[in-house]
Amino acid sequence: MTENTPITTLRDMREASLLGGGEKRIAAQHAKGKLTARERVDLLLDEGSFVEVDRFVTHRCTDFGMQDQRILGDGVITGHGRVDGRPIYVFSQDFTVFGGSLSEAHAGKICKVMDMAAKVGVPVVGLCDSGGARIQEGVESLGGYAEIFWRNTRDSGVVPQISAILGPCAGGAVYSPAITDFVMMVEGSSYMHITGPDVVKSVTHEEVTSEDLGGADVHAVKSGVAHFSSPDDRSCLMLLRRLIGYLPLNNAEDPPRLDCDDDADRCEAELDTIVPADASKPYDMHRVIDLVVDRESFLEVHSRYAMNLIVGFARLDGRVVGMVANQPAVLAGCLDIDASIKGARFIRFCDAFNVPIVTFEDVPGFLPGTEQEYGGIILHGAKLLYAYCEATVPKLTVITRKAYGGAYDVMGSKHIRADLNVAWPGSMIAVMGAAGAAKIIHRREISEAGDPAAVEAAKTAEYETTFNNPYKAAARGFVDDVIEASQTRPTLIRALDLLATKHETRPLRKHGNIPL
Repeated sequence: MTENTPITTLRDMREASLLGGGEKRIAAQHAKGKLTARERVDLLLDEGSFVEVDRFVTHRCTDFGMQDQRILGDGVITGHGRVDGRPIYVFSQDFTVFGGSLSEAHAGKICKVMDMAAKVGVPVVGLCDSGGARIQEGVESLGGYAEIFWRNTRDSGVVPQISAILGPCAGGAVYSPAITDFVMMVEGSSYMHITGPDVVKSVTHEEVTSEDLGGADVHAVKSGVAHFSSPDDRSCLMLLRRLIGYLPLNNAEDPPRLDCDDDADRCEAELDTIVPADASKPYDMHRVIDLVVDRESFLEVHSRYAMNLIVGFARLDGRVVGMVANQPAVLAGCLDIDASIKGARFIRFCDAFNVPIVTFEDVPGFLPGTEQEYGGIILHGAKLLYAYCEATVPKLTVITRKAYGGAYDVMGSKHIRADLNVAWPGSMIAVMGAAGAAKIIHRREISEAGDPAAVEAAKTAEYETTFNNPYKAAARGFVDDVIEASQTRPTLIRALDLLATKHETRPLRKHGNIPL
């Protein structure tokens, strides 16, 4: 018989804490195709780097017989570890313990690691798998959520915050991930919604499942709540590790720069012919990005949402940049409500965390129509404009083809203080396309002509020659240079090297009032 000593007691308690809700519930978790909270932490962090805190915390509820149901850790694993040798704090909710529900003690553990992350200046990652507030504790659990929300807001723009939704996340619990910088979801096993299917049915009489109401596809494609979606827990956590590799530890540091074996002076002849001669024909801006940035370095964010605008992280000569690009292959690259929100959010993150912004512009304007106007395209388009204007990190813009109207101003123009603006030789910088402009300017002459079509064609050609080129803008200094497209990579890398010491101050204020 083993002697009961302080050391054996400690070891027994440590062993018990590893089991969470017990073998039966762990098996049930695995049967759903989900990993346990501890397995997730182990996959996310470098091997052997996890240091757990508060493993012996239990809830303090004595109502509804809860005093007889105390489990070490109280349904959330908290601590710190490393990802590729760099420190982070992490919490991982354990669905095998009271369904991962949040109690006052559970919330206290999360708040502790959030406070420590802010003090130390490192990212905080939340692995969410919870049935929501612990009903047995009533308002105490609600207070716990609010304490988390407050810290999410306090630390926004101070340390990176990432949420991985690996199971249910419903009710008030959804607001913490929504405040964080990036949200990841797993297809088929995670969901987020404010009210569940039963409440929806009772109020609106709609029959809907949790998957259809708030599954990964819903939020990755329709709502834009999820920045990334993955087929399973493992791939989600590997993607999370990759994302962290692009981020600085905090807002006082630069993102990690890697050694690069991709030639900084590499020129790509394909770029000189990638834009079709016919301005109405599309091309894939993804290909442009891939040819310019360090090979295989582009990590797209929101890849399935508002696909007419591309955003994501990449590297140029090992240095992290935030890419923002119109996508001519979707809606001709027009800006609409969703694209404006998507771009504004990403740009503000980059500016908060010292990530230079590189813009590839091919934009015919804002998407017209009553749906857009009624939906507030003016307000939402202003968010994108505000984000560009507000950003003080290095801003570099490449006009690949069209730069029309107000959208030209918005997409990182010189007028809103971009540091380098270059254009490709075939680019067109104007108020609008030549055909539309000619019809407006020469309306009377065309209508009174004996051959209106011929006059219209002649005036369109005249406008194209005069305005639909980059040289009028270059003559005014609105673009710094017109470059061969194949020279884009070395041009951007040289500019980034020069702008590495950029410092820009703005008037002292509490904060601006972005048009939300």
